[in-house]
Amino acid sequence: MRLTNYTDYALRLLIYLAAKQPDSLSNITEIAEAYGISKNHLMKITHELGKIGVITTIRGRGGGIKLAVPPSEINIGSIVRQTEEDFKLVPCFGDGPHSCTISPICGLKHALHRALNAYLSVLDQYTLADLVKEPTHYRRLLGMDE
Repeated sequence: MRLTNYTDYALRLLIYLAAKQPDSLSNITEIAEAYGISKNHLMKITHELGKIGVITTIRGRGGGIKLAVPPSEINIGSIVRQTEEDFKLVPCFGDGPHSCTISPICGLKHALHRALNAYLSVLDQYTLADLVKEPTHYRRLLGMDE
């Protein structure tokens, strides 16, 4: 399984915010520059993560974004499920018609379902806090001011 850039950027944004000093605000420009990624993509991701409730956005002068909950309460498997568009590893995973003749009895489909569930199950075992155990190292690598 391969994550989309959208999910990858969402996880990177959360890692950045977790590495920041608690309660300090960040902005999309600084995060985009730290990772060398698109501000437009990050704006969409920020909006969605705000709707999910894991980040807080503060508008206006002096505004920015920060985590809405502690990193220990942000489950990585949950974020991946909420940011990925679909988990159809093969066309027969979909609801609509497909062209595979063996689909009704296919053992591969069953194996791929199990593999996907195992993949997500592993991600469910991690929180954002587990990923960012040494925030100072992240701050240094991401060029954040101490």
